[in-house]
Amino acid sequence: MEEKIERFLKEAMFEIDNCKSLKELSDVRIKLLGKQGELTSFLKAMKDVPKENRPKVGQLINNARDVVISKIEELQSSLEETELNEKLKNEKIDITEPSQTVEKGEIHPLYKVFDKLIDCCVEMGFKVLTGPEVEYDYYNFEALNVPKDHPARDMQDTFFINDNILLRSQTSSVQVRAMEKLKPPFKVVSPGRTYRADSDATHSPVFHQFEGLVVDENISLIDLKSMLTKLLSMLFGEGTKIRFRPSYFPFTEPSVEVDATCPSCGGKGCKLCKGTGFMELLGAGMVNPKVLEMSGIDSKKYTGFAFGPGVDRLAMVVNKIPDLRMMFENDMKFLEQLK
Repeated sequence: MEEKIERFLKEAMFEIDNCKSLKELSDVRIKLLGKQGELTSFLKAMKDVPKENRPKVGQLINNARDVVISKIEELQSSLEETELNEKLKNEKIDITEPSQTVEKGEIHPLYKVFDKLIDCCVEMGFKVLTGPEVEYDYYNFEALNVPKDHPARDMQDTFFINDNILLRSQTSSVQVRAMEKLKPPFKVVSPGRTYRADSDATHSPVFHQFEGLVVDENISLIDLKSMLTKLLSMLFGEGTKIRFRPSYFPFTEPSVEVDATCPSCGGKGCKLCKGTGFMELLGAGMVNPKVLEMSGIDSKKYTGFAFGPGVDRLAMVVNKIPDLRMMFENDMKFLEQLK
């Protein structure tokens, strides 16, 4: 039995040393140490060993098993390291190599216009403010000189949640909150989503506004026209001209509609501007003294102007989009044309 154990140990060392992979080593382990393995057969044969020799033979079997296990674990560690290094070598990725399959994302055309407007206004010293889209009736209407029985409420179909809460129909509500908190002089813009029950080629129930407000001493329409000329020139290019047309808004007095030379034809006349050379782009005016007073601002000392372009309208003009709804249909073929 002792000679068989010695021969087993010698042959086991040879087989283990010749293993070139973890798979081969696993097969040898099963052959040597498994339930049907050679070492197990020695343990089963212990019943045939004389009783006086069993302690010695048992010790030899245990020693042989320890040597085999130690050798296998040593080689296994070495093979695992070798295979890992080989895998890292063959599967490494050069992260500096440009990919041929990954497509770059792109900012939505609507938010390109938003970003441009914000950049232009910040450059002129405006502070950007945001406010809640679910708003109180007071901030959306009453504080803007539109009480509950005012006919101007009929000019827009508002989404009411209850008698006092609604989805804001204009970002002017943010301007009211600004006048309540800020001490004049100040210049603020309030970009954001607004909601009205309206939907056609030029209107959407969810649309976007970008409203500006300036409050200071001795502010006049001249300041408003000068600022808007600068803003639209930064947006559409030098040489852009603007003109005012009388209009009506409850929160401004006087109120004006603002036209600018068509960015497509430069004022020469085209299909986009219907041959007039000008396009209506926004509403504006001097802040109604009642609005200033309701927000706690002395209208005898301070005046102000407000303006509000529809960002969706500007995006349509800049990108020559015929139907507003096309920007919100998530049509990749359409959006790719505007990159």
